[in-house]
Amino acid sequence: MANHIPEVKLQDAQVLAAGYSRAFRFVEISSIVLFWSFSAGIVYRLAFHFRDSPWLILASFLTGYIVADFVSGFVHWMADTWGATDMPILGKALIRPFREHHVDQLAITRHDYIETNGANCMISVPWAIGAFFIPLTRESPWYWLQMFLMTSIWSMIFWVMMTNQFHKWAHGEPSSRPAWANWAQQLHLILPPEHHAIHHAAPFNKYYSITTGWLNWPLYKLGFYQNLERLVTMVTGAIPRRDDIGVAAAIAVAPLPIQTEPAPTHADQH
Repeated sequence: MANHIPEVKLQDAQVLAAGYSRAFRFVEISSIVLFWSFSAGIVYRLAFHFRDSPWLILASFLTGYIVADFVSGFVHWMADTWGATDMPILGKALIRPFREHHVDQLAITRHDYIETNGANCMISVPWAIGAFFIPLTRESPWYWLQMFLMTSIWSMIFWVMMTNQFHKWAHGEPSSRPAWANWAQQLHLILPPEHHAIHHAAPFNKYYSITTGWLNWPLYKLGFYQNLERLVTMVTGAIPRRDDIGVAAAIAVAPLPIQTEPAPTHADQH
């Protein structure tokens, strides 16, 4: 099908980049401070309970690591596929950076720490607050569940927060990354550049997970996102990726045939 895709019409990179405002940067800075403050509090609380069940905490941490890869893919799919950059709040905060990235893949490599990680911290802060206030009482019959929830939620949001940093490193030169990041990419512990390159082939409709990328192949083979798009289109009539790649290209690659004209009636055929 890729050979029959009409010309992909991406938006202007400079216009998209200009959508990053000082007001939103202030929100990002505040979110980073809050995220790290509550994260430190969570780690401090868990440190007093680590000896009770180190294997449970380690298993919970790994669970959050895997869930983060799914969350990164789901949010990425949503931002790439639906909505428009001029939507209130979400348009500039979430959708704009993803659409800019399709136009200028290297833009993310020019972002500083705040612009790279601020939005993910903003998304993670409510979860960090919720995890911080989970009670950890040894006498409670729910103690092990409480420990699992606090650890797995914190692990998930930590790796979600790191996702854009991993994403940035997947587009940068090896010399721009810490030595440990190059090593982790080679072992596919974080997103490798060659793996992520699959997503950047127009029409940008596969391999959305950008934390580790572990879930990309199984989700693609299961048709997970394609089936979700079919469902959304059937319910709403919305065309996936319409705002990102243009109407003609979006219709050509949509997982459902999208009818753009009324079907002829029986009378019309006679």
